[in-house]
Amino acid sequence: MKPSEQRHLAEIQAELSRVVRYDDESIVNGKWVRQRYDCGCFPAFTPARKATVRAAWHEAGHAVAALEVGARFSSASIHHGCGTEGRVHGIRGASELAFVIDAAGQIAERLMSWTMLERDDELRAWLLTWKSDGGDARHFRRALGPRFGNDELRAWRYSEETLAPLRLEIRQVARALLVHPQHLPYHLVAAIAAAARDEHLRTAPRRPWPSPPAPWV
Repeated sequence: MKPSEQRHLAEIQAELSRVVRYDDESIVNGKWVRQRYDCGCFPAFTPARKATVRAAWHEAGHAVAALEVGARFSSASIHHGCGTEGRVHGIRGASELAFVIDAAGQIAERLMSWTMLERDDELRAWLLTWKSDGGDARHFRRALGPRFGNDELRAWRYSEETLAPLRLEIRQVARALLVHPQHLPYHLVAAIAAAARDEHLRTAPRRPWPSPPAPWV
């Protein structure tokens, strides 16, 4: 990691520690809100702020999924542009699990709001409506490969099973995107996600060892 990246990481971690008790909408950097408001995309700051949070979770989902399947990328950003709310740039090396990265944006949004589609009929109906999403839907279907064929539902469930345990990492990367007024290079995202994972492992309650079985009488 470059010295400049180490400095930015320390600044981001310090800011995340400072705002740990605040919700996501309260910590959005003003730059991201003004981008969405000034372009006329939203009628007020409040909906612009909500859209920024949703974009941060979406892009954090892609980024953490890429880390999980061993892919690389250049950076993650929630910069608002023409037709896009953000992007994870230059993803490469995802191999046969690229579809997990493509699904991760939508899955992360649902993890944010705890609105996972648990019934298969509901998920099938939703998948029929998933058509664009910045190209994610198209890329997801193209990347299924021989392992899943045309079984979109099974591939989606696999993606959910992969990403649901990573919710805290996705959340922390999303919050880093929200507080930092620039893109996050790969090494920063990886470090932030790793720190969130380590913190979770450190603070998660440990299960007691089971009692030994009673002896035969």
